[in-house]
Amino acid sequence: MEKLQQYFMKIRNLLEFTFFRVLLFVFLGIVMFLAMYSNVKPEKLDLGLFSVAEQTIRSPITIEDKVLTEKRKKEAADHVQDVYVVKKEIAQNRVDLITSIFDSATEVNDEIQDDLEKKQRAAESSDEGETIVFPEPAPSDKLLLMKQKLTEDVTKEISDPTLLALLQASRSELTIAKDVTVTAINNVMSKRIPADGVENAKKRLEEELKFTSLNSSLKTGAVELGRYAVYQNEFYDPSATDEMRQQAVESVEPVKILQGQIIVEEQHLISRDIYRQLELIGLLDSNHSIKPFVGLGLFTIIILATLYYYVNELKLHSELKQSYLLLFSLIFALSILMMKGISFFPDFKYSEISYIFPAAMGPILIRNLIDERMAVLFTIFMGICGTIIFNEGITGAFHVTSGIYIICSGLAGIIFLTKQKNRTRILQAGMCVAGVNVVVIFSLIFLRNGQYDGLEYGFYLIIGALSGILSSVLAIGLLPFFEAGFGILSTIRLIELTSPNHPLLRKILTEAPGTYHHSVMVANLSESACEAIGANGLLARVGCYYHDIGKTKRPQFFIENQMNIENPHDRLPPQTSKNIIIAHATDGAEMLRKHKMPKEIVDIAEQHHGTTLLKFFYHKAGQNGLEVREEDYRYPGPKAQTKEAAIIGIADSVEAAVRSMSNPTPEQIEGLVRNIIADRLQDGQLNECDLTLKELETVANSICETLNGIFHSRIEYPEMTKQKVKQA
Repeated sequence: MEKLQQYFMKIRNLLEFTFFRVLLFVFLGIVMFLAMYSNVKPEKLDLGLFSVAEQTIRSPITIEDKVLTEKRKKEAADHVQDVYVVKKEIAQNRVDLITSIFDSATEVNDEIQDDLEKKQRAAESSDEGETIVFPEPAPSDKLLLMKQKLTEDVTKEISDPTLLALLQASRSELTIAKDVTVTAINNVMSKRIPADGVENAKKRLEEELKFTSLNSSLKTGAVELGRYAVYQNEFYDPSATDEMRQQAVESVEPVKILQGQIIVEEQHLISRDIYRQLELIGLLDSNHSIKPFVGLGLFTIIILATLYYYVNELKLHSELKQSYLLLFSLIFALSILMMKGISFFPDFKYSEISYIFPAAMGPILIRNLIDERMAVLFTIFMGICGTIIFNEGITGAFHVTSGIYIICSGLAGIIFLTKQKNRTRILQAGMCVAGVNVVVIFSLIFLRNGQYDGLEYGFYLIIGALSGILSSVLAIGLLPFFEAGFGILSTIRLIELTSPNHPLLRKILTEAPGTYHHSVMVANLSESACEAIGANGLLARVGCYYHDIGKTKRPQFFIENQMNIENPHDRLPPQTSKNIIIAHATDGAEMLRKHKMPKEIVDIAEQHHGTTLLKFFYHKAGQNGLEVREEDYRYPGPKAQTKEAAIIGIADSVEAAVRSMSNPTPEQIEGLVRNIIADRLQDGQLNECDLTLKELETVANSICETLNGIFHSRIEYPEMTKQKVKQA
């Protein structure tokens, strides 16, 4: 494992250079592209016209069948009949024409009668009362007068006998004839009269006039006038016809070949229409199609660009950022390859192959090793890739069901692991994920409204549960590999280091019990203070447990372990005492390294005193008249590099100082805490970590609150008081 860690550390160090980071992204891009290459590669089929299909062929894409669409539009236009409109004004015009003919006959008779009366009056006035009778004009003369009142078209169409019959009829007969004829014309022309229906309309008019009470000559004339009046009133409207046809064409929906649609079934003949569809969707000639590969390339670039942007925006130091990037890349590549391998297996009889994929494995690993946000990002990436890899052999298709399943399963793994802190909890989270998988699978099959029997439902239940359990088992198996390889101090690893059975903790407890108690007290102070400012409280607690491990080399030289013994420093020169005290930091770091403890724990042991001054021995040496330098009585450092190390250093000093006080009050505790923090600030011990003054104020308040809870006033019971009196 040590060699593996060294190997990974070399790769991580190389990622500090832009060239090698680009190589890593190129590697990820190649893995993604090759994994999805076969799923987007257009399928080339060796099929001939009128041959028999050896397999059922489905469309890999959704595309419009323009030929069939145009055919449907032409059929729709052809089914639209010509539009004919009735011109109602024609009926009125014909009625007015016939009315004017009748009126012309009346006018001629009136004019002749007026002329005769004028002649009669003139004769009577000149012949002194002698009566002279003037004869009426001859019928031919009347006819001539009437024709003068009519148009040439009317005189050509209406026969002379008809006009003479009108001229010879009385006024009352003429009125009746006009009314009957006009009524018959209105009745007939109120209906549609197409070009080929004019004769039938005229016959209907004759039938209507046949039973009138007119004399024969006048009836014959009325019939002739009526037949002349009846005219075509229904005409073809080209603009309306074109508009109706255009509407019919626009109402035709484009005919589409849908993705996954069966083009031809196995052992069916490939007709001309099927052959044309196969050619349209690109299954006959796809050698020169590069669009799917361009799309896959762009798709890959989008995912990698998102990953690069997210990692680049992380507020972490460069070393940790590159570790996260390398770790994410390895888990992502492993999951993609696992997904691709599963896709090669044929679908189950009752279920889809994608449901067996351990979708929560990667998110659980990322959640434990990095953080929740990167785990969510990982889940989204895997869901998107799953829609392509599990596309059921339909080239270029997207299996949305698999994407939904992978995302839901991955998110469930993240959610149920949020408060889980050890490896057994990962297995419990896997059981919860199994339940979510089953619910998601059943929701998807219910949405399809398919018909399933009990055996099929049982199979879905088993495969969903198996996916969740497999995710947790694989995560548990791979977690130590990544932790050891990358030297990552995960939450689970920290929990394991808090076990009292750990050899180093047992060593402290048995060889330096006072130091162990001191470490536990400092851990309580540090954990609450770190959590108050958003730092890693668990790391602070574990670091406190081991920060004074160096004291086990010479436990009796430290005051917390000097129970019922004389202080050996009273007999030693200040220089020697200083060396012994200072050595516990470096000795502790060395012991932790020897036991392969995480670097963060080693750093806390080495940095918790920083370069602080051993004031007691420094002043003691000065009082002894020795020539001393302040630098010789300072810890070697380095100064605290992290918030956790700085807070542990403060809590360590505070705990030791408060322990030396007798019945401290809250005011005394607060004054002591703030003095120690101010002293650390003035001495520059916090210059190399990113603690802000606001955070220091929060740390001070948290430490005071914790100490007040420890040193709160207690009720003195009577027996205790009596004992104190006796002892006095």
